[in-house]
Amino acid sequence: MDTVFVLVSSLPLIFSTHFALTVANNLEFSSIQPTRLVTKLIHRDSIVSPYYRSNDTVADRTERTMKASLARLSYLYAKIERDFDINDLWLNLHPSASEPLFLVNFSMGQPPVPQLAIMDSGSSLLWIQCAPCKSCSQQIIGPMFDPSISTTYDSLSCKNIICRYAPSGECDSSGQCVYNQTYVEGLPSVGVIATEQLIFGSSDEGRNAVNNVLFGCSHRNGNYKDRRFTGVFGLGSGITSVVNQMGSKFSYCIGNIADPDYSYNQLVLSEGVNMEGYSTPLDVVDGHYQVILEGISVGETRLVIDPSAFKRTGKERRVIIDSGTAPTWLAENEYRALEREVRNLIDRFLTPFMRESFLCYRGKVGQDLVGFPAVTFHFAEGADLVVDTESMFYQATPNIFCMAVSQASVYGKDFKDFSVIGLMAQQYYNVAYDLNKHKLFFQRIDCELLDE
Repeated sequence: MDTVFVLVSSLPLIFSTHFALTVANNLEFSSIQPTRLVTKLIHRDSIVSPYYRSNDTVADRTERTMKASLARLSYLYAKIERDFDINDLWLNLHPSASEPLFLVNFSMGQPPVPQLAIMDSGSSLLWIQCAPCKSCSQQIIGPMFDPSISTTYDSLSCKNIICRYAPSGECDSSGQCVYNQTYVEGLPSVGVIATEQLIFGSSDEGRNAVNNVLFGCSHRNGNYKDRRFTGVFGLGSGITSVVNQMGSKFSYCIGNIADPDYSYNQLVLSEGVNMEGYSTPLDVVDGHYQVILEGISVGETRLVIDPSAFKRTGKERRVIIDSGTAPTWLAENEYRALEREVRNLIDRFLTPFMRESFLCYRGKVGQDLVGFPAVTFHFAEGADLVVDTESMFYQATPNIFCMAVSQASVYGKDFKDFSVIGLMAQQYYNVAYDLNKHKLFFQRIDCELLDE
């Protein structure tokens, strides 16, 4: 059977998973205890989010999400096209280039200082703003973390082998390990590599503290216009990643991203991650998580797609499963086959029209699409990602709904063979990564049930 290698997330680091884990296991991440660490993810439009706007309509939120997702698509493609050097670790997205979909809520230090960081599966360093800070944003979420006050803070010596794996890690005049995290756009995050206590909220409203977590204490980071986040929570596969420090497993579970009041969106770290459901082989090639896509179905109908579409012939023929974009963007052949089948089912009842780059109809998802069949992405070894109507379509306005899938090439011929499976397709799934066993899991579940 013809296959295509699929990228999961957008990691720019060029370590192999085996190499990263082998080195990480031989390094001194002392006192970190592998437990099940759960933190609630804050929806951008939630009333508890600093991004909340009380006057926003459904259309306002949708438009903002789609604009952010389009920016993400462009960055993902630009990053893949870029040639990376092991000492020049670029991130795929400047933190304030577009509003994040979800934020990670945790505290750091003793006494604990609340943090609200951007969840980024495309980078491998947790960093936060630290005082004193030059050219830093005057954050609006509580006080800036001051390492001189915390009793659990400890800077890392540049003689520690871990320093060489930090972004552009080197010694400063006092012998500390300093880093320089570069971005595709904007100024870098520059600071000290250190260890500190992280505090996560548990599912039963308790708290779990983890000691000696490696992180970047940023004393210079570009004075971002967006002052609502305090740092970046990197979930990549690199040696400095929180994921590798806590046992090489992580998962996220997202409910309906159109519902900002859904309170069970969560990120889980460490060996207690729930690894159930369909599994498919996972590999890290050129810094990217990869799985294998073997086909697409609508209901019982397997789409007829040119077999060449499922052959990996170059770096541009990529399919990414990403946590930073909402809709799905498909390569030309795959999109045409899917759109043809969708229109075959709906056009007899409703009149189609294009709204920006999305196929749309006048009506309501909950009323006009009752009985519409599920769309399934078939991955290697029988792993199916089943996308229901709520995830396949979105309500753009009170009276217009659109397919949450578009053709990436409408933004340029360079996108002809480029695809990204977005977060809407992953709604109501626990998506789990096991970097040690090279497996990716899809478990269909209401995230609320994971707490039980």
